[in-house]
Amino acid sequence: MGALFSKRKAVTDVDKAILSLRTQKRKLAEYQKKVGAVIEREKEVVRQMVKEGKKDRALLALKKKKLQEDALGKSDAWVLRVEQQLADIEITSRQAQVFESLKAGHMAIQELQKEISLEDVEKLMGESEDAKAFQDEVAAMLAGALSEEAELAALAELEALETELALEEVQQEMPAVPEVPVLPDVPKEPPVKAPVEGEEEKKSAAVAEAEAEEETSRERVREEPLPA
Repeated sequence: MGALFSKRKAVTDVDKAILSLRTQKRKLAEYQKKVGAVIEREKEVVRQMVKEGKKDRALLALKKKKLQEDALGKSDAWVLRVEQQLADIEITSRQAQVFESLKAGHMAIQELQKEISLEDVEKLMGESEDAKAFQDEVAAMLAGALSEEAELAALAELEALETELALEEVQQEMPAVPEVPVLPDVPKEPPVKAPVEGEEEKKSAAVAEAEAEEETSRERVREEPLPA
């Protein structure tokens, strides 16, 4: 028995790291779902602020959303890389890669943890001193945090939303178009007059009467004497 237990493979640091990677992957999926819910709420908030004419704060929220979407993109890439590593049966021989992924996963989780607060989204709409202080904090945090491409994308999204809402407003103000009545199709052939009940019998009686009168006239002609 002792010999059997002595042959059991020892748990290495790499084995522990691989277990930690699986745990990180599960946690990251949970945070991704929460950040996705925050982004959806931010879209609603941005739409409301544009309607109220608060373009500056709407743009601030859009920039924040771009940062969150970027974080989600990075976490997706990390998950894909880890899945490939975990599927590699020789991963235990690549200690450096395992620990590098573990470190990157920890950073991805920390980055998403900062973006899962729905309360922060509501503060972007607030008018209180605390809300305004938070808005200034977000603006300072976003300064230089986004790439030029992301900045332009946020502006383009704001302009597209403004156009969409303006069109909706115009459509709501337009009078309703009256419905055009659907006319029946004009028949190509003249309609066939339906026979009136008893009409055929009347015609037959009239014909028979005329024939009888004609026969009577003929009889009279035959009975009249010829002139001498």
